[in-house]
Amino acid sequence: MNWIAALAALSGAMAVTAGAFGAHGAQGEAVEWLKTGGQYQLVHAVAALVALQFAARAPAALFVGGGFVFAGTLYLMALGLPRWLGAVTPIGGAGLILGWLWLAWALAFRARA
Repeated sequence: MNWIAALAALSGAMAVTAGAFGAHGAQGEAVEWLKTGGQYQLVHAVAALVALQFAARAPAALFVGGGFVFAGTLYLMALGLPRWLGAVTPIGGAGLILGWLWLAWALAFRARA
């Protein structure tokens, strides 16, 4: 089984769940955190699945991992955990950016990533 694809599918499910909770159960700034996290996580779950179609496993892993860290910290803050978790969020964002750069390189040079 391809664990990256399975995690990408799980990531997509988490994103939809967060979006639904943000739309129907959250209040205040938690709504925006859930909305932002869900949007980024869902886009990168799909990006991971696309990257895997090009045999770009490392970028796909960065999309999944970065999405979990980026969105996960926002979700945790929305659930009431400490706001200092917001300092961790950019680490996930950096993983997402690195994934896009690595995918661009892999596609440009037809390298297996």
